[in-house]
Amino acid sequence: MKKARIGNQTNWTVVILLILGLSTVVFPLYMAVVIAFKQPSEMTNSISGILSLPASFSLSNFSQAMEVTDFWRSLTNSILITVVTVVLSVLIHSLMGYAIGRNRAHSKFYKFVYLFIVSGMFVPFAILMMPLAKQTAEMELANWAGVIILYVVFYMPMNVLLYSGYLVNIPIALEEAAEVDGATTWSTYWKIIFPIMKPMHATVAIITALAVWNDVMTPLIIMAGTGQNTLPLAQLNFQTQFGTNYNLAFASYLLALIPILIFYVICQKQILNGVVNGAVK
Repeated sequence: MKKARIGNQTNWTVVILLILGLSTVVFPLYMAVVIAFKQPSEMTNSISGILSLPASFSLSNFSQAMEVTDFWRSLTNSILITVVTVVLSVLIHSLMGYAIGRNRAHSKFYKFVYLFIVSGMFVPFAILMMPLAKQTAEMELANWAGVIILYVVFYMPMNVLLYSGYLVNIPIALEEAAEVDGATTWSTYWKIIFPIMKPMHATVAIITALAVWNDVMTPLIIMAGTGQNTLPLAQLNFQTQFGTNYNLAFASYLLALIPILIFYVICQKQILNGVVNGAVK
């Protein structure tokens, strides 16, 4: 590991903070992997018994976890909800961010709309939980379609904030030049602005996908009793009133980590650029 330096001196404060930060990531991951490969008989109450490597690496916990969670069906539901939510969020929220970002500076109406939407980030889900459950049931949306609609609304404040902030870095001269050439606002947006916002699309996609993929409360409240489990919802089967089967649970968590990890690796090149350029100025 390269030492953090200021000039020719080692900044030990930064080095220590980096080590502590790394340990908070590596240690839980190590625990998850070790416990996932262990048999229940190898689990003891001692720290050394929990931290020690398994006697033999076996995939039996993973196969059992897939059976308990009905893995392929739950995975399909999670992928469907996540992909549709991400696509709708990118299309709808980018369009809203464009309209607000280009008009809020000289329009009180758009400024009010912007503040109204962003204020949604401060509304706790616990307040909305029961009214939403009743409303979706009455509207016959107590299914994956209702969950997708709620996700698109829930993540609208953050995504609109990011998109409208990113537009500050896009010169308005591009749109003026397109208008001179006879392009409409609609065609200018889809052919010029939308492709330019590719880094922000990747950022919004990964932030939204991570939140949707790991969410338990919304599917639990909306889809309870329908049999349409997502992976996080199916993983509740490992927790009973008598205890938790940690070996199968951690094996299932690792299986659920793989798809979203692959998605992150694909989008990572665009994420940093999108976050930096999308900062509110």
